[in-house]
Amino acid sequence: QVQLVESGGGSVQAGGSLRLSCAASGDTRNTNRMAWFRQAPGKGREGVAAIYIPYETEYYTDSVKGRFTISQDNAKNTLYLQMNSLKPEDTAMYYCAAAMYAAFWRLPNNYQYWGQGTQVTVSS
Repeated sequence: QVQLVESGGGSVQAGGSLRLSCAASGDTRNTNRMAWFRQAPGKGREGVAAIYIPYETEYYTDSVKGRFTISQDNAKNTLYLQMNSLKPEDTAMYYCAAAMYAAFWRLPNNYQYWGQGTQVTVSS
């Protein structure tokens, strides 16, 4: 079992920055991929960014490329999402997820473990 706890959400004005953190604990040895998803009210869960752990390959959805950066600190078992130039359309609950197997990174069903989420609100 893997436990994930997100932090770092909050309210900012458009153009501002936030850094989300996801602390992982438990049996993380076989974690193959970690990702950030978000879900706005009335919408489905959207893949924002992911990292393939063995090679540190990064993936981003088009709308955040150049603004968001995913990174990991293996010593701290922590995943980060640096979010710059935030826009009102980035407003959502952000979730950290972990997968044991390599698969299409955007599909929520490919992730076995989820955090409880952290809210990000961007005002115009």
